[in-house]
Amino acid sequence: MVPKAGPSETRSIETLILNAVELKQQKGGAAYASGKTLIVFLDSGLGEWLPNKVTRQLPPIDFDAVWVVGLQGVVSGKYIYGISRLHMLPDGNAPTWLIRIEQDFNSWDVRRLQ
Repeated sequence: MVPKAGPSETRSIETLILNAVELKQQKGGAAYASGKTLIVFLDSGLGEWLPNKVTRQLPPIDFDAVWVVGLQGVVSGKYIYGISRLHMLPDGNAPTWLIRIEQDFNSWDVRRLQ
């Protein structure tokens, strides 16, 4: 979890995401992480971040996959989430989607951004 940033926070949102991954990796190394997917919930309130930049800086880890999920906001009655997998594809991009969910959770749409 990357919680809301306090007023004195000086680290970038990318650094906070990387720190969250590192914290979980250090929790138990390969014995803890192997075969698992790590999901980082992003609630920092620090604005936009760049999935490609974070993915390029990701150190070697034992998790099978790392995903970052963050609520972007509520627009026209829809919850807007950004979801990225921290894994570089052959085209040089970390796959990223925008998901819009109706407030009653009965319908949604998914759009691939990269």
